Amino acid sequence: MYNVIVIGGGPAGLAAALSAYENGLKKVLIVERDVELGGILNQCIHNGFGLHYFKEELTGPEYAGKFIEKVQETPIEIMLDTICLEVTEDKQVHVMNKTQGYQILEAKAIILAMGCRERTRGAIQLPGARPAGIMTAGAAQRYVNMEGYMVGKKVVILGSGDIGLVMARRMTLEGAEVLACIEVMPYSGGLNRNIVQCLHDFDIPLYLSHSIIDIKGNERLESITMAQIDANRNVIPGTEEVIECDTLLLSVGLIPENELSRKMGVEMDKKTKGALVFENRETSIPGIFACGNVLHVHDLVDNVSAESAIAGSAAADFVKELNHSLEEAINLTNGEGVTYVLPQKIRRNHVDKRVDVYFRVNKVMESCEVIISHHGEVITTFKKKDLAPGEMESLKLRKKFIDDESISDLEISIKEG
Repeated sequence: MYNVIVIGGGPAGLAAALSAYENGLKKVLIVERDVELGGILNQCIHNGFGLHYFKEELTGPEYAGKFIEKVQETPIEIMLDTICLEVTEDKQVHVMNKTQGYQILEAKAIILAMGCRERTRGAIQLPGARPAGIMTAGAAQRYVNMEGYMVGKKVVILGSGDIGLVMARRMTLEGAEVLACIEVMPYSGGLNRNIVQCLHDFDIPLYLSHSIIDIKGNERLESITMAQIDANRNVIPGTEEVIECDTLLLSVGLIPENELSRKMGVEMDKKTKGALVFENRETSIPGIFACGNVLHVHDLVDNVSAESAIAGSAAADFVKELNHSLEEAINLTNGEGVTYVLPQKIRRNHVDKRVDVYFRVNKVMESCEVIISHHGEVITTFKKKDLAPGEMESLKLRKKFIDDESISDLEISIKEG
C-alpha cells in the first residue's frame, strides 16, 4: 500500500511527487509510460524555461533534470516503461510493463498528472489529399530534437500555438524554409514572446484569420491552398493562395489526457476539458487529485510545477487526515469575456490568506477590469493590461472576499477599457 501514486513522470508528476514526499509521505510511487522521466520537456531543447520557478533561464531537459535530481535523492519509487490501464474510485491502480507484467497497486491517495496530447488532422477535418509530410508540431519536434531526423525542407505551419511557433524557429535553424504560419483565429494562440522570437526575428509571415482549404500531393505533400476566412469561418472568395511545400506541421491545440479520469467517474469541466477541482486540486472523488496539463493546458512549465506542488501537499494532508472538509464549496464560474476559471470550487476553511485563481480571456484586450461578483453584486475588481487568449492570467483572491457564508458562488468577468 502506497501513501500516494502519481500517474505521469513529466514536470507535473515530478513536482507533485516531490511535494508529497516533502510534506511527510514516505511511500510515494511515480508511474511513467516512457522509458525516462521528464515528459515533453525532454524534446523541448530551446531555452525560456525556469524563469519564474528557478529564477534562471533553462532548456526543457535542464528544467526536468533539476526535478529528476531532487526526486532521485529521495526514496520515491519510480516505475518506467509502465502503462497505466485503469484507476478505480477506491484507489486501485492497474499497471502493466514487460518485466513485472500486470499488477494492481493500491494507494491512499492518487495524483493524476498524465499531461495532454495534440489535436491531429482528423480532429480538425482538414480537407484534401492524404500524402506523407503532414504531422503534428510535437511529433516533428521529437523527430528533429531527439531522433535526429529532418522532417522537411519547405514547411508550412497551421496554427500558432507555442509548439508551432517554436518549431517554426527550429526548422529555420535546421536549414528548412518556413513559408507561412497560418492561424484561423484573428489573434495568435501562443505567447507574445514566442511570436516575436520565433516568427518576427526570422521574417516568417503570420496569416491571421486564414485557414487551409485544400491539400495536394501524391506520395509526398506538394502544396496547400490557404484562404482568408470571415468571422463565421466561411472562405472569402478571391483570397485563395497556393503555397508549394513538402511539409505541413499542425499546431492546432492540445487536449488533456483524461481517459483514466473519465473512466473512474471524475466530474469533468467542459471548458477546460480537465477535471473539476477544488482549491487544493482535489477532484470530485476524495483523495484523487489532478494537476498540470491534464487539468488545464498551461503556457509555462513554471506554473505547472507550482500547481503540482499544491496537489502534492494536499495529497499529503489527505493521507494524514488533515483538512477533511465536508462543507459546501463556493462555485467559481466564468462570465463575460472569460473562457474558463480554475479552481472551479473553493472551500473557505481550506484557504489560509488567499487563493490563486487562473483564467483565460476570449479575445485580445489592451486594458480591462476583472470583476468578481455574487449574483450581480460586485465583490472586488482587479485592473489588468495586455490580455490575450494565448496567455493564462491569474489573480489572488483574498480570504476576506469569501468569508461571508451567504456567498455560494462567484462569477469572474471582464469589462474592457
